[in-house]
Amino acid sequence: MKNDKLVIATKNKGKTAEFKKIFKPRGIDVLTLADVKELPEINETGSTFLENAMIKAEIVSKHTNLPVLADDSGLIVDALDGAPGVHSARYAGDHDDIANNQKLLRNLDGIPMEKRTARFHTTLVLMRPDGSKLVSNGEIAGIILKEPQGNNGFGYDPLFYVSEKKKTLAQMSQTEKNEISHRGRATVDLMTKFDSWWRQK
Repeated sequence: MKNDKLVIATKNKGKTAEFKKIFKPRGIDVLTLADVKELPEINETGSTFLENAMIKAEIVSKHTNLPVLADDSGLIVDALDGAPGVHSARYAGDHDDIANNQKLLRNLDGIPMEKRTARFHTTLVLMRPDGSKLVSNGEIAGIILKEPQGNNGFGYDPLFYVSEKKKTLAQMSQTEKNEISHRGRATVDLMTKFDSWWRQK
């Protein structure tokens, strides 16, 4: 198949660059939501990462009549019964990293370090306009610190301590983070199944 196209359901330039690097050798042109005209409103009303990723993938795929790769990610904190979960980006305000981190620390106030275990989770959904889909997941385990450390990354990265690296995600270089991140692991999982799925018509 020549001149194949795939829409990544994001406007994030960093995420787009990573996927372009993966798909270009396969002869696939990567588009983003910035390339899509008159896109319908997408309301992530799902109660799970899978449901939200599927909502995005289905709306964009039907609108563009192209295969779409969508993701939903979030932080799962054990002591908070899985919160903030699917509400991670809007925990204390829409994509307000500082407010989200402050709320997380308030809600964990008094919780000892050994009970501040957490996971970052990503679900990737690749969907065709006919509804056929490929799903992959990735996770990384960590501990929520009592104060931020590091200036890289975004979101909850300054609070998320990875024991095997002895540093937070915000203290890692982008390359180092990509090697172990939940999104990186989900992408590796996806690509082990991608080629055979893509060839199916």
